[in-house]
Amino acid sequence: MDNHGRKKLIENTNLDYYRKLYFEMWKIRHIEEQISIKYSESEMRCPVHLSIGQEAVSVGVCSFLDKKDKLYTTHRSHGHYIAKGGNVNSMLAEIYGKENGCNGGRGGSMHLSDLSVNFMISNPIIGSSIPLGVGNALSNQIEGINDLSVIIFGDAAIEEGVFHECMNFASLKNLKVLFVCENNQYSIYTHLNERQPLGRSFKDIGKAYDIQTNYIDGSDVLNVKSECDNAKHYIHKNNKPFFLIIDTYRWLQHCGPETDDHLGYRDKKDIKKWIENCSIIKMDLYLQEIDVNWTSYRERTTNTIKLNVQDSFAHALRSNLPNKDQAWENIYVK
Repeated sequence: MDNHGRKKLIENTNLDYYRKLYFEMWKIRHIEEQISIKYSESEMRCPVHLSIGQEAVSVGVCSFLDKKDKLYTTHRSHGHYIAKGGNVNSMLAEIYGKENGCNGGRGGSMHLSDLSVNFMISNPIIGSSIPLGVGNALSNQIEGINDLSVIIFGDAAIEEGVFHECMNFASLKNLKVLFVCENNQYSIYTHLNERQPLGRSFKDIGKAYDIQTNYIDGSDVLNVKSECDNAKHYIHKNNKPFFLIIDTYRWLQHCGPETDDHLGYRDKKDIKKWIENCSIIKMDLYLQEIDVNWTSYRERTTNTIKLNVQDSFAHALRSNLPNKDQAWENIYVK
């Protein structure tokens, strides 16, 4: 989508909606930056996988979802959870291991859920959320429910057998499921080119299963939103799954609150290119062009978000840790 197309899209749509896209991305970025800053205080009792740099994917994908559409996702899930409308107080309490966390303080950063907004699960086992989302789509089909099942996973999941089994099954059964590959190009330290056969595109994989597939740039939230809208229309019109590959980039280390660029596994030119191509800055520039009140409105709103986030961290810190009497609650096997 070129600049003319973006401006036309914004001008023909409610301006408040596009402001919301900006602030959702900004809120995710700010929360994760605060996690990164506060992690050294040793109060967060779990590893964290931060999605700084990938906010346009979370917000663009979730912007087209209805509340009743169910989302299944992966270990790098803070952005997905927030964009789907998850309760930030509950998320931060979970990361701090507190009893009022969204999973009672048991799961930490990699095991989030908020059933009130149909954020069903985040799971750190690579590819493990895919069959859950496909199972939900099958259940919807059997029960005559028209809701969408959306599964977000990283590029490494494409190397898991369960991904291929689920793509085949979804295609065979004509399930209403959107597969979203959040392609940040690295499985920990290993680039995609070292993990996939030379010359094979992810598009080829979708084609092999007779699933409509699109490959898009994830640095522009308007582009992601537009392509997701198209995918949703296709799924409901044709009663078939859709596979969307979104190129993106994590700015920080695979797991942890800092950068790991000193390890030298990523090209410095690539890092610079993706940081300069920041989706939040892009959206800010678009809004400056078409919203005469944008600068003052942005300052007021970001200050409000900062105060709310500060309160959420304080709420998590003063909350209670689980006690031993709660250890056997909500488990499958005792």
